[in-house]
Amino acid sequence: MDRADIVHENFLRRVTAGDLPAGAGPSGPLSAAAAVSVFRAACLSRALDRQSRVMQRAGQGFYTIGSSGHEGMAAVAAALRPTDMAFLHYRDAAFQIARAGQVPGQSPAWDMLLSFASSSEDPISGGRHKVLGSKALSIPPQTSTIASHLPKAVGAAYAVGAARRHRPEHQALPDDAIVYCSFGDASANHSTAQGAFNAAQWTAYQSIPLPLLFVCEDNGIGISTKTPTGWIAASFAHRPGLKYFACNGLDIYETFRVAQEAADYARKRKRPVFLHVGTIRLYGHAGADVPTTYLSREEVEAEEANDPLLHAVRLLGEAGALTSAEALAIYEETNARVARVAAEAVTRPRLKTAPEVMASLIPPKRACRPTNGPTPEARAAAFGGDLKAMDEPQIMSRLINWALTDLMLEHPEIVMMGEDVGRKGGVYGVTQKLIHRFGPDRMIDTLLDEQSILGLAIGMAQNGYVPMPEIQFLAYLHNAEDQLRGEAATLPFFSNGQYTNPMVVRIAGLGYQKGFGGHFHNDNSVAVLRDIPGLILACPSNGADAAKMLRECVRLAREEQRIVVFLEPIALYPVRDLHGEKDAGWMRLYPARNEVIPLGEVGVQGDGTDLAVVSFANGYYLSLQAEKRLAAAGVKARVIDMRWLSPLPAEALIEAVQGAKRILVVDETRRSGGVAEALMALFSERAGVPLARVTAEDSFIATGPAYAATMPSADGIFDAAMALMGAKR
Repeated sequence: MDRADIVHENFLRRVTAGDLPAGAGPSGPLSAAAAVSVFRAACLSRALDRQSRVMQRAGQGFYTIGSSGHEGMAAVAAALRPTDMAFLHYRDAAFQIARAGQVPGQSPAWDMLLSFASSSEDPISGGRHKVLGSKALSIPPQTSTIASHLPKAVGAAYAVGAARRHRPEHQALPDDAIVYCSFGDASANHSTAQGAFNAAQWTAYQSIPLPLLFVCEDNGIGISTKTPTGWIAASFAHRPGLKYFACNGLDIYETFRVAQEAADYARKRKRPVFLHVGTIRLYGHAGADVPTTYLSREEVEAEEANDPLLHAVRLLGEAGALTSAEALAIYEETNARVARVAAEAVTRPRLKTAPEVMASLIPPKRACRPTNGPTPEARAAAFGGDLKAMDEPQIMSRLINWALTDLMLEHPEIVMMGEDVGRKGGVYGVTQKLIHRFGPDRMIDTLLDEQSILGLAIGMAQNGYVPMPEIQFLAYLHNAEDQLRGEAATLPFFSNGQYTNPMVVRIAGLGYQKGFGGHFHNDNSVAVLRDIPGLILACPSNGADAAKMLRECVRLAREEQRIVVFLEPIALYPVRDLHGEKDAGWMRLYPARNEVIPLGEVGVQGDGTDLAVVSFANGYYLSLQAEKRLAAAGVKARVIDMRWLSPLPAEALIEAVQGAKRILVVDETRRSGGVAEALMALFSERAGVPLARVTAEDSFIATGPAYAATMPSADGIFDAAMALMGAKR
């Protein structure tokens, strides 16, 4: 028999016989009515687990992870408010069901069964995945199985306190809210989780408000690997800045009492709490997993004998809230109702086409207050002597600084965070003076952990902010790229656009820094960013373009709720000259505040028809140097600056190369997996002219004199162009 059927039959038999497991008596503030409500939620969670297996066997249901054994989480939900944002462990169906009982008009059985059936009418994901989540219940959907949602929970909790000091336009969380974040005992060991705990402790240690309730659901096993007995308590009971509570999740009365104490502590003291809930796991890990393949039958049966629903029946009886017969009737009626509802749910429509699946990759636009910009007096106070300097051409880093200043003046919901962005003003001075202009609430110096930086940004976006996190170097992003891929980018997709993560991630990157840092500070690998559906990747080549593109990036985040990465070419930050010493050919005037470069608009220098050179960032700079030599050699060329690396501005690029007899792609990213691969494919399919490419080698970047040895050069571009000129149409 299926273990779910065995557990079901055992429940019916043991409740009928009065054969209930021993345990402490009911105690604490859980009322009789609330206790019955918790039991009903637990029964519905169990019934849905059983029904999901029936649906899968019939080919009408799909991948699920069950919640059986974790039904006590309904008591935790009862101890919280439905406005406390909850980032849930994947075994928390009982929590969501219990919370649905706190909000009028909810139908959790119908909603979850639509999810099991992958129906396009599923109210959270629209049939894209089986996820817990509900906009009405303040539960953003989670697809994480490795605790990658913990960093953003820290960020959301930080945003609760931050909003009291500096209110964002689209504030979503009440001032007295706490943020709830649950996970399993195995996930607690993941580096992402450990980073989140550390970030919460680091923040609380400085007495910064952080009303956060971590909940570890400890069933003692992760898939097939057991958690050492006592490990969670030993690891978390005495951490500085993290208050520890523990309860027996098989006892709904104790769980409610301790959860209420933990929530009150987090809410009143604005400090993070770790609630350790002992649970069991029934049926195995997920899907067709069979626990007896890695656990002895005696171990499996011992867990099943400790069924939390059996404990609940005993406790309810001892409290006088329900007789065993009444509890059994609720259980059986719930199973019958779920079967009836499931029969209808499997008939509902499902997604069929790629456009239907992809419809939620791009979030819906949102209405924002119109802004007229700061008054001249406010702007003068912020910029000081820099206003006069705007009359003269400047280097890129300074123009970015001014653009950030204007944007933060115009949009008070913008906050920046990162390593050294505040007091130091960034490694390269790009954010200098901003902390004096806007204060530490908007220029947040974080601990040195990229996952925490991005998690802070993602979480603050949940409360209406427009975050601009800085990753100090592109190579450091790889420590935390899943925060963008697995968390931020998937949120609108799996919530059918109901939840979003608008932000502009500033990253200093690419190569050509002379003799500095090797591959840790010179990194030309952008493949992971271009591989994230829905993410916009912008990359300017000069200061004026950077300012105008930043304005568009903020608009995209603020109004269109997009995730944007703004990749700043480090080596071009201080560049003044283009062709010769002191020619000032790469300095630019600060553009007027209404000037922007829209998403997808490329730049074109020249109108030559012999050759079109397509590049970006350092490659564009070097291509212009090569173009001067090409002109002297009689080659009439145009040089095109892509600006937008993802999504590829295909139509603008095809228009920009129109009429050119040959195309040379210059790509400072790697030959394998680099931007040039997409460009060569595009032009091969649509341009119909001879093509060639100059790329970086498939190598890391060296320090010292060989800093540019693996990268495109002006000489190499010139040579490739001349070779291409010999190609026949």
